Amino acid sequence: MNMRVTVCEMNNDRKIFEEDWKRLAVHIKENKSDLVLLPEMPFSSWFPRTKPFDQNIWDAAVKAHEKGLKHLVELSPAAVLGSMPVTQEKKRLNQGFVWDKDLGYRTVHTKYYLPDEEGFWEASWYTRGKKRFISSEIRGARIGFLICTDLWFFEHARAYGKESVHLLVCPRATPHSTLDKWLAGGRTASIVSGAYCISSNRYEPGNTDSGMGGQGWITAPDGEVLCSTSPTEPFLTVQLDLARADKAKSTYPRYVKD
Repeated sequence: MNMRVTVCEMNNDRKIFEEDWKRLAVHIKENKSDLVLLPEMPFSSWFPRTKPFDQNIWDAAVKAHEKGLKHLVELSPAAVLGSMPVTQEKKRLNQGFVWDKDLGYRTVHTKYYLPDEEGFWEASWYTRGKKRFISSEIRGARIGFLICTDLWFFEHARAYGKESVHLLVCPRATPHSTLDKWLAGGRTASIVSGAYCISSNRYEPGNTDSGMGGQGWITAPDGEVLCSTSPTEPFLTVQLDLARADKAKSTYPRYVKD
């Protein structure tokens, strides 16, 4: 089975984001995408950049994402994956979701590993979810979410591989200064799991340490980089052979017993 998958980098500036969104919708239709991955919590500015927590800013971000969900239909016929801030049972969370026109919105994962440092005060803004890394299915593809920092705990990539996932899904908000590190992480996650790793990121122009660096990517089950977005090519679509991920599970190092 083949699947056309789109990754992207989306500008953190809200006005430019709106233009990016329109261009992304055109790209998806022109490239006949089956699935598109959005960056981490894309429908508001990156609010964990500052400390301390501010309830008004949090509420505004939640509302912006609720409003953003209504626009996902504009990316049809593609299925859409991403993450968003939510408040559930008095807990603030960063939840991964899948959406398509037929089945609507579904929560599939809650971010567990939360950094707390300059520019990324996530543990100060919201709570880790339950330590549940369970695969799900969208349009015949088995997927496993690793939201941003979740990627670095490779035991979960390996566990997803044992669940026969085709795609590791990594929406990100990461800076220019760490782009090489994150791509290395994606390649390693693919090798560990025998799955494609797909990632989309926020983007802010300027090569600063804290500015969002863009560079969405897709890595193959043995770590090959299939595509990498840039400011001149912020949206890229690749046709993936899901059978390649199935076959990879029986090859080194995936077959080695724990």
